[in-house]
Amino acid sequence: MVKGKGLGTMITVRLFGMTKMLAGNQGFLLVNVANGRQVKDLVGAIEASHPAIGELIQKRKVLVSVNQDVAHEETIINDGDEVALLPPFAGGSGQEPTDQGQFARIQRENFSLDRELDRVRSRSKRIGGIATFLGIARDRSRGRDVDGIMFEHYEGMAEKKLREIRERALKDFDILELLIIHRYGEITIGENIVLIIAGAEHRADAFNACRWAIDELKQITPIWKLEHTPEGEVWVEEHP
Repeated sequence: MVKGKGLGTMITVRLFGMTKMLAGNQGFLLVNVANGRQVKDLVGAIEASHPAIGELIQKRKVLVSVNQDVAHEETIINDGDEVALLPPFAGGSGQEPTDQGQFARIQRENFSLDRELDRVRSRSKRIGGIATFLGIARDRSRGRDVDGIMFEHYEGMAEKKLREIRERALKDFDILELLIIHRYGEITIGENIVLIIAGAEHRADAFNACRWAIDELKQITPIWKLEHTPEGEVWVEEHP
C-alpha cells in the first residue's frame, strides 16, 4: 500500500521468510520514499533504513514484487499497489470451486495420495501412465538434524504460480492432466509436503512433465521453508 506523507511517499512492504527476521520478526516495513515512485527509489530507501535487506536486494537474493508480479527497477508503484519482498523460494489456502483450484492448490491439511491419484485418473480414460513426485519432511538437512519444518507462502501469488505451472505443463507436454499440491504451516517429520501427479497416454511424457513441474515449482513459487533444529531456527534459501 502507498500513502502520501509530507514531501515523501510512505510505502508498506510485506515481508516473508528471512526478511522478516532481518526486520525484527515483523511482517512488514513502512518505508518513506523521499523522491520518485519507481522500484529503484524504494530499494534506495530500504538500503538506507535496513542495510542488510538492501544488500540482499542488490545481490538479487531478494526480489521486489508489485501486485504479486516480480518487478524491475523502473516499475512504477502506484497508490493502492501491494508491494512485497521475496526471498529465495523454498519450493514451496483453501480450495477454489473450480478445476484449477482442485488441481493446483495450497493447503494446510494433509492430503491423501490415493484420493489425488483417483482425481487424476478420473479425468480421462486415455491415461495409460501416471508419474508422481511426493515430497516428505525428513529429519536431516544440509548436515543438520531437523525436528520440524514450517512453510510460509505468499497467499494469492503462490496459488497463481501453481496454476501457471499446471497450464504450461498441459500446453508444453503431451499429457492429459497435472495435479500440484503444496502444504503450508507446521509440518511434522515424516509428513507429506508436496505432491505432483502427471497423467498421460505414455509413461515417458508423464515422467518428463512431473520432473519439470517440481523443478519449476522450486524456482517460481513464493513458498519459504523454516527448519527447526537443535541449534535454532534456520530459513532455507534453496534446496535440491
